[in-house]
Amino acid sequence: MKKTNLILFPIGALGYGLIEILWRGYTHPSMLTLGGFCFVLFSKIGEKWRNAGLFFKGFIGSSVVTFLELIFGLIFNIFLKKNVWDYSKMPFNFKGQICLLYSFFWGILSVIFIPFATRVKERLQKGK
Repeated sequence: MKKTNLILFPIGALGYGLIEILWRGYTHPSMLTLGGFCFVLFSKIGEKWRNAGLFFKGFIGSSVVTFLELIFGLIFNIFLKKNVWDYSKMPFNFKGQICLLYSFFWGILSVIFIPFATRVKERLQKGK
C-alpha cells in the first residue's frame, strides 16, 4: 500500500465514522473500514477525472460508495448477521442494504470530499 494511502485511509475512516455518529448517533467498526476505502478511492477519482465536472464526480463517488455499502452490507448484515443498518423500509432499496435516498446523499458528500481527498493526497505527495 502506498504511503499516501496509509494516511488517507484513517482520515476517511474517522470521517465516515463521525458522519455516522452525527447522523444516527452511533457507528460500527466495519463502517470505519468502509470509510477508509472510500476516501482512498475519492482521491483516485479526483486524480483520474481532474477536469470533470462536480456533477460527474458526485455521480461516480455516489456509485462507488453505494457499491461498497452493498458489498459490506451483504457481508456484515446478511452473511454475518451484525445488523449494522437496514434500509428495508426505505423506498427503492435493494435487500435493505442500499437505497436511492442514501445514494443521493453520498453524491452530495462526494462533491465535497472528492476535492478534499485529492488536495490531501497532493499535499502528501509534495511533502515527499
